[in-house]
Amino acid sequence: MSSEITLSAGVRQNLLSLQNTADMMATTQSRLATGKKVNSALDNPTNFFTSQSLNNRASDLSSLLDSMSNGMKTLEAADNGLTSMTNTLESMQSTLRQARQDKSFEKTSFTVDVGTSPAGTETLSLSDGAIGSTAVDIALTEATGTFTGSGFSALDFDSGADNSYAGTLDFDVSLDGATAQSVAITASDADTLSLTLDGGSAVTFDVADVEAVTATELADAVNALFDAESVDITASTDGGELVLTADTASSSDVASVAVSNVAETLAGASDSGLAGGAESLTNVEAKTVDTLVSEINASSSLDDKVRASNDNGSLRIENQSTNDLTVTGVTSSTIDGGSGTDTIDGNEVRKDLATQFNDLRDQLDKLSDDSSFNGINLLQGDLLTITFNETSTSTLDIQSEDGETINSAYLGLSTIDADALDADTDIDSLIDTVKSALGTIRSQASTFGSNLSMVENREDFTKNMINTLETGADDLVLADTNEEAANMLALQTRQQLSSTALSLASQADQAVLRLF
Repeated sequence: MSSEITLSAGVRQNLLSLQNTADMMATTQSRLATGKKVNSALDNPTNFFTSQSLNNRASDLSSLLDSMSNGMKTLEAADNGLTSMTNTLESMQSTLRQARQDKSFEKTSFTVDVGTSPAGTETLSLSDGAIGSTAVDIALTEATGTFTGSGFSALDFDSGADNSYAGTLDFDVSLDGATAQSVAITASDADTLSLTLDGGSAVTFDVADVEAVTATELADAVNALFDAESVDITASTDGGELVLTADTASSSDVASVAVSNVAETLAGASDSGLAGGAESLTNVEAKTVDTLVSEINASSSLDDKVRASNDNGSLRIENQSTNDLTVTGVTSSTIDGGSGTDTIDGNEVRKDLATQFNDLRDQLDKLSDDSSFNGINLLQGDLLTITFNETSTSTLDIQSEDGETINSAYLGLSTIDADALDADTDIDSLIDTVKSALGTIRSQASTFGSNLSMVENREDFTKNMINTLETGADDLVLADTNEEAANMLALQTRQQLSSTALSLASQADQAVLRLF
């Protein structure tokens, strides 16, 4: 409903100016109160919705920061585990090196006495310890191998009784268990024998009559062949029988002269006696302590398991194992080759270090199990996916190599028995395994460290991006408070001036009252 009050043009103009000033003051006061020049889409649709879009993206990115932070903590937890596993592996390496350096093996010294007339069967047996249940025997005596024929009868090489001298005598002979060599004897004429070894060059030997070769002539002929071929056997006769004797003594457990595969195509009652002969040992004597030391230390079956030395005439045996060594052939600290036994204790220091090694190994698995954060354990092969943008088009998948669980089994480290530290070579092998495990752990730590660096970089980038988006959004809607304050001051001045002008206009209308 329109007003029925009539205002003068001057008053109405001043009133309209005051109303406009009041509206502008209200707008300015709103901007100063909110700090924004665009508070709704009505103020500036373009700036309002653009600012809102930028703020929404900044909010989305801000929500990803928590995920990145959790991801970094998960990586840090894995790195903590790897660091502790590295320290544990270094401790294991130190334990093995300590075992490698330890030489506190138990030793026992024994006198050696097999009597004045040993039988040649006396042995020293070593078992258990690093050797195992199968004993290693060491003969305590040495002897000369001998083969004695039986039933010799003069040899007639004219088997056809026609002066063709077609008769033959063949046999194989071996010394101290070595490869047998073949001897072939024939007659080349009425008084000459021809001998070969393994089909080689013939050696001739003159006899009185090839149709009646005596044991002595046969022995001399065989010696001529053995001398020519450097065979360390000497032929002789004893009681009319052919005897083959080794030139040097050997350990009683191997000393022998063996004859086999005897074949004779001779005339009449000829018989070399070799087919019915027998082996035996002669000149049986006790080995010296130095000889026993050499044999024990040279045995491949005892290498790095047992060591021997001469302890002022006694045989000192060192048990190079963490397990007890059984010595058979001992009576009251004297090695006599009998059935008595003695025990040399194992290395307790290395045994304890083996236990320590296993305890440290168990810690590797426990550290791997406990390196989780927020339900994710990268050391157990869990997959960690970190999203870097609001559209999920930029992500990073983090996992151990091939998704494997990083524990002692993965590193190739198993529980060891005490005897695994018996031999220095075995310890060296374990040290190499631990060294390889350290390399694997350090490589994985480097990979996780690289992943952590990438996540940290993306976190910094995201924070900077959020700041850029929010700053850009604010630039579109925020008011300049200095400008708005100046506007408010100007409007207040305008309002005062308008009020004064309105008052003056009213006074002009009141002039008519002076007529009355």
